[in-house]
Formats: sequence, structure tokens, C-alpha cells
Amino acid sequence: MLQQVNGHGSGSAAHSGESLREDLKELLGGEVPPQQLNDLTKVNPVTLETVLRCLQARYMADTFYTNAGCTLVAMNPFKPVPQLYSPELMREYHAASQPQTLKPHIFTVGEQTYRNVKSLIEPVNQSVVVSGESGAGKTWTSRCLMKFYAVVAASPMSWESHKVAERIEQRILNSNPVMEAFGNACTLRNSNSSRFGKFIQLQLNGAQQMTGAAVQTYLLEKTRVACQAPSERNFHIFYQIYKGAHAEERVRWRLPEGAAFSWLPHPERTLEGLWLGFLYRGLFRGDQGGHASFGHRCPHPEQHLSGSVGTSALLLGLPEDHLLETLQIRTIRAGRGQQVFQKPCSQAECNTRRDCLAKLVYARLFDWLVSVINSSICAAPDSWTTFIGLLDVYGFESFPNNSLEQLCINYANEKLQQHFVAHYLRAQQEEYAMEGLAWSFVSYQDNQPCLDLIEGSPVSICSLINEECRLNRPSSAAQLQTRIESALTGHPRLGRDRLSPEPSFIVLHYAGPVRYRTAGLVEKNKDPVPPELTSLLQQSQDPLLKVLFPADPEDKSPEEPSGQNRAPVLTVVSKFKASLEQLLQVLHGTTPHYIRCIKPNSQAQAQIFHREEVLSQLEACGLVETIHISAAGFPIRVSHRNFMERYQLLRRLRPAITPSPHGPCPDGGRSECPPCTEPATLQGLLQEILHTLPAPLHCGRTKVFMTDSTLELLERGRAQVLEQCARHIQRGWRRHRCRTQARRRRAAVLIQAAVRSWLTRKHIQQLHAAATVIKRAWREWRIRMAFLASEELDGVEEKHSPHAPCSPGSSPLPPAQTRLQGAITRLWPLGLALANAAVGVHGFQRKLVVFACLQLPVGSPRSCAVQTAQEQAGVLSIRALPQGSIRFHCRKSPLRYADTCPGPSPDSVTGFNQILLERHRPGHV
Repeated sequence: MLQQVNGHGSGSAAHSGESLREDLKELLGGEVPPQQLNDLTKVNPVTLETVLRCLQARYMADTFYTNAGCTLVAMNPFKPVPQLYSPELMREYHAASQPQTLKPHIFTVGEQTYRNVKSLIEPVNQSVVVSGESGAGKTWTSRCLMKFYAVVAASPMSWESHKVAERIEQRILNSNPVMEAFGNACTLRNSNSSRFGKFIQLQLNGAQQMTGAAVQTYLLEKTRVACQAPSERNFHIFYQIYKGAHAEERVRWRLPEGAAFSWLPHPERTLEGLWLGFLYRGLFRGDQGGHASFGHRCPHPEQHLSGSVGTSALLLGLPEDHLLETLQIRTIRAGRGQQVFQKPCSQAECNTRRDCLAKLVYARLFDWLVSVINSSICAAPDSWTTFIGLLDVYGFESFPNNSLEQLCINYANEKLQQHFVAHYLRAQQEEYAMEGLAWSFVSYQDNQPCLDLIEGSPVSICSLINEECRLNRPSSAAQLQTRIESALTGHPRLGRDRLSPEPSFIVLHYAGPVRYRTAGLVEKNKDPVPPELTSLLQQSQDPLLKVLFPADPEDKSPEEPSGQNRAPVLTVVSKFKASLEQLLQVLHGTTPHYIRCIKPNSQAQAQIFHREEVLSQLEACGLVETIHISAAGFPIRVSHRNFMERYQLLRRLRPAITPSPHGPCPDGGRSECPPCTEPATLQGLLQEILHTLPAPLHCGRTKVFMTDSTLELLERGRAQVLEQCARHIQRGWRRHRCRTQARRRRAAVLIQAAVRSWLTRKHIQQLHAAATVIKRAWREWRIRMAFLASEELDGVEEKHSPHAPCSPGSSPLPPAQTRLQGAITRLWPLGLALANAAVGVHGFQRKLVVFACLQLPVGSPRSCAVQTAQEQAGVLSIRALPQGSIRFHCRKSPLRYADTCPGPSPDSVTGFNQILLERHRPGHV
């Protein structure tokens, strides 16, 4: 198949390949270049060749992420791309209204899972499965996702929440180097290969803020401590201590400079030496160094035995003789009385017990590190409600020599592939058929037969290996091969390499065939831990070993079966299968999201795309089948009732002139109908909603199926209806507010008019009252003045007629006196005004003016004869001016005096006239 795809076939196959290339070239060379196809479902036709060409074009254009339906394909760039993972880009994807419209990125997957938690889509908990072979970039992808969640899950409104998220983020990121140092190693395919599985649980509270995290590990490859494959190395931590220890630490740990150790192959390689040394200096000083040095101190064949044992005993805090006795003598309990027998061990058994001791200590140390990390980042159970899980497991492995570790790793990948197939492929098609949808089934690669071969019942590879472990007999590689071939003969997924010189069997995995050696399978699966080794470590005086191996454990260790009723031996395969089932149970309770990491070349070099290697990975992950079903299927499934509850308001978009036979609302669907429970009515309402929008929806028996684009269309229509409703509500509120304001304004005008009217009336009343007071005062003053004037006249008359007093009832006065009295009565105000006016006339002239104005009679001995021109004499008018002043309009007329006219005699001036004269004397101020 590979030759045909690459065009190396002959005949019709080669011709069909050439025509396919021409079609693909015409397709991809058209309007849309291949590097601009963000989704592989847009490629037409969907074949391995077209997908491969599209990925290659995007990789060479430095576009490393591509959607493949429900899966994100991530190509390892093998070079630093800092702008691709900057905090600014994280915030851009987090703030986008539709992140799917942006370029494909792992941040799109992260934002989708975070929004699913916020929107409470069932199931609420989310998980991201990062898969791919070793070196494809799974660990880096997990780091970037953790960084993204730490950035977006911090509350910008709460400084305390932001600090907590920042602290959790920093601790999680700081734990990565620790976990990689103790769990990663250099393999043939990857210089930083994870030799354990890791499930990180990011814990969120009700407000979707990160409150903590938890780390769960699976199947640490602890056999690597004592045994490494050719051209591979031990765990990173050993090389850190070997190269980063100071002089005093080397003395304390008995670690001479330049020493050679059988468990540290290829120490001359420098892989990430800077950060390894920094990690050691910053994180691994003190107690952990004792155990790490023990790992180094395992005796080299050329070293003296006693010296190595003494150094190991010193660093372990144990007596040297006790350690040597435990490694060389085996304790056996037999009989009903549990009699104890001691049996010396052979050289091979001593080496096995030595390796077992080292693996036991390292495994306990690794578990202790995980517990310490969890205690620093894990939140209280009542402080978080949901979680987002990141699963980073080892990828599919196939080496020249494959043993039990590769069998377990590939078994885990088979289970994860089945989970993916069950979740997205098989369950989707079966659900379509059950719902009665017209569906053309897509054939996909089901790996259930391979799983039956590995873990099936009653006979499988794992069961046969476990059975060999339970038998108390020496294990034989050839015998195990024979049992497997005879018990599973005819199985379609089991093969045999007859040309292999070593006993082995072949398993046809979904990713390709892998040959496993049977030598050492049983011993590795037993993973025996002699009870005397555990008891020995419990007697250690080292503080860390006391924590790792408590002296009085609460429960009896499973490695210590006793008596005739022995419990089943817990083998490596059994424990790994149990932990894997637990992991899958967690994944089944979440909404999974998949990221397929692809390694473009095995040399870890940038801008190099090996088609054969990428093609094998595409076939291994079943990417083409995923694209087929994702493009032709309906990933969105909503129950009828939930669909009605959310989208029943879309009936408002339908014209009101088309009544529904299922009893729509009288206003043509403008108002909401009460929820219905009968299936017939529900189906009618569903059809009514489906007719409102020209969207490709498919209504099944219990669910409505749609694509992502249809969901976006429905949400857009729903948003349109909600916007219309909001506008109606706003318009009604504005109308109500305007009417209320108008009524208030009219009421305010009426109140203001009433107040002004009252104030005006009040002011007029005050004016009337004031005018009445003024008039009354004026009348009183006028009467008083009249009275004074009459008194003055009476006084003058009495002065001129002293001998003839007359009473009011006496005879009338002579005509001359009558005229004089009338003139004085009429003109006395004028005289008063002239007397008060500042006309610049003083003394005699002033008196003349007064006499002339009053027209006093002539005849008095002291009077002055005043002659005036008839046409010019007298005062023409008196005009009152503001502020009490009086202006006189007088004609200028010369006054001819017959003689000097002296002023009136003081005796002849009395009463009111006397007051006037006194006020206007020259000396009066």
C-alpha cells in the first residue's frame, strides 16, 4: 500500500496514482492553496495522499496545527517558535467570541474545554488526550495547555484568585522538570522520552477559577534503573547528579570524579546539560541525594565487591553485613507451621535481588515525589467542583528488541485508540442507525480483535504470561512462545517470524506489527519483591527511607503472601491493567478532546518532512477514518426536549400567516407556548422550528443531529430573536419612561403654575395691604397738614385783627381777607415747596419769591409793593419727580420793586410759616 501511495507500483495502480496526483494537483492548485486549508475535512477527495500533501505544505509554511474534524493534528516544529505560545496569543484566543474561526491551535482546544466547563455542557468535566509516538511533542503540548489554563482560569477581578492561580501554575510548571528528571530518559527515538503515563487534573471551583491540581502516574518503567537497551540511557536524574555534584557532595556520597558505572551507559552525551545541572542544584539537595547516590554505587564488575557494598550500606543507613546477608541469602517459609529456611542464592539470583532492591527504592521514591507535588498543588475536596484532565501517555513504540515494557505501552495505546473509536466513530454510527437516520456507513479500523488477543478471556497473551508467573517453575522463552502459538493459533492479529533466531511472537497492532521477545517476559512480569528486602529497608536510619518504608505499615504488603491460602500474585500486567481501567473510567465520565501529535522526521530537525514516517503515523492513528466520519457525520446531538427549550423561540422568525396544524399560538408563534410533554405535539413543534431556518438538521427518534455550522446558524438565529426581544423590551421601556417623564413634567408644570399663582396672589395682597397703609398714612398726613394750615391761617387772622376777634359763627370776612385765606389755603403747598427748594435764593430775595407766589395783598405798612408783568408773573406748573424732589417751571419775569421790601416781621410769622422760615435762615444747616 505504501508503494502504491507513493507511486512505485506498476500498471493500473501506477496509472491510478498518477491520475490521483493530477486531480489533487488541480484541486490544491486552485483557489485555495493547501497551506490555507485549516481543516482536513475540506480536502477532496479525502485520502492518505491528499492529507499527506496538505500537511506537508502547511508544515513547510511553518503552520504546525491543522484540524481534522474532531481532532487537532499537531506537527512537531523541532525549533523554538516563541510567538506561537505567547501570553498575548493566549488572551486573543480566550477573548475571541468564536475561537473556531481563528487559526487551528492547541489554545482552541483549551478554550473549548474551558467554555464547556463554564456552560455546564454534560458531562461537565473535560479531558484532553494527547497521543502520538515518542518524540512527537506530547510533553510540550501538555506544558502549553497547562500554561494556557493557568492564564485564563485566573479571575481578573480578584487579586487573591489571580495569585492562587499564579501559584498553582508556577508549582505545576515547576513540577514538570522534576517529573521529567525522574521519569524521562533518552531512547532510540527521543532524547527526552516519557517513561511513565501522566494524568494531570486541573481543579476548578464554581466560578471556573483554578484552585488546585493533582497528578496521577501510570506504569513507571522502573526496569530501566537496572537494565537499559543498547544505545539508550538511564533516567535523567542519575546523569544530573553524576555531572552536577559538587566536590564536597562527591566526598559525602562516595562519588569519585570520572568513575564508571554499569547502570549509567553513555555518560559522555550532553543532553540539555544546562537545565539538568540547574535542576539538580535548585531542587535535589539533601535527603534525596542519598538514594540517588545508591543508584550510582551499584557495583561495577571491575570494582571490589566489599567496597561497593560498604558504600551502598553507608548511604542507605544500613549495617554492611546485614545488607550483604539479605542480598546473598534467601528466606523461605514452608510447611503448616511456617518454618523458616535460609537458602544461599546463586550469582544470578544475587544480581536479581540487587536489581529488585534498586527498583523498589526508586519506585517508592517516584511515588513519594508525586505525593509531595500533589500535597503542594492539590486543593481541598470541597473547594473545587469540576476539572479539566490532561492525559500524556507514552506513544506507540516499536524497537528492534521489544519486551514487556513495550507490550504494556502498546496495550495502553490500543485501549486509548478503542476509546477514541468508541467515542467518535462506532458510537456515532450506531447512534445514527438507532435514531433512524439515513446514513452511509463508513468502514473503519476496529482494534477490538487486537485487544482480545492481548487481554481477552479466557485465553490471551496476558493471561498466559500471568499463568507462567503463578507456576513455581523456571521460565523458558521457547516454552512461552510455544504456549502462546498453540493457545492462540489462528488468531488474525497474531503473527510469527519464522526467520527470527530468538523466541518471539508478533502482534498486529492498529499502528503496525511489532515483534516481542519472550526472553525475560515472565521475570519482568513477576517483579518479585522478597519480604526480607522490604524488612531490610524498614530498618534504615536514613530519614527519607524511613518515610518511604515505614516500620509498622497499617496494611500488610501485597508482596508478602503467607500460608497455604496465598492470594493471586499481583503481576506487572495485572497492576497496569487495573490502573488503565481506572483511567478509562475517568475518561468515560468526561467530554474527551483529542490532539494527535505527529513527528515529521526521526532526526528531530526543522523543515524536514519524511513522507514515509508521517504516513505510517497517519495510518497508526486512524486519521483518515476520523476525517471521513467527522466530515459526513453530525457531531452535535441534542435531545428533543433540550432542543425545544433552547430553540423554540426561533418560531418568531416564521411569518404569522402560516398556521401550524399542531396548534401554534394564535399570534403566529409570536408568544411562547407552554412546554409540552406529548410526543406528537413535540414532533409538531420540532418540525415547525426546523422549517424556520434552511439548516441541514436531521431529526431522529429522540435526538436532533446537526453539524457545527448548523449549530452556529441556530445560535445566530437565536441571538437574532433575543436581540429583537431585547429591542422590543427596550422600546417598551423607553415608551414607558417617556410617558412617565411626560406625566411628571405635566404635573410639575401644574405644580409650578399653582405655586406661582399663589405667590402672585400673595404678592398682590401684600401690595394691596401696603397701598392701604400708604393711603391711610397719606390721608392722615393730608388731614394733619390741612389742620396745621388752618391753624396757621387762624393764627395770621388773629394777628391782623386783634381787636375784632370773631368766632366761627360770626359775620363773614371782608372780600380781601376771604381771597387771602383762599389763596393761602390753595397755595400753601407751593410755598412749602419753594421754601424747601434749593434754588440758590437767600434772604430778602427768597422772601420776595414766596410773597410773589402766594400773591399776598398790598396795604400792610411793612408790605412791599410787588409789580409783575401780567403775562410773565407767577408759577406756571409744579411737577413731582422721583425721590420726593419737585421741579418748578417758572417764567422769567423781572420784578420791579417800588422800594426795598423787608422781610416779614417776626411777630407776624407764627406756626407753620415760622418753622419754614427758621429752616431756611442763612445760618441754618
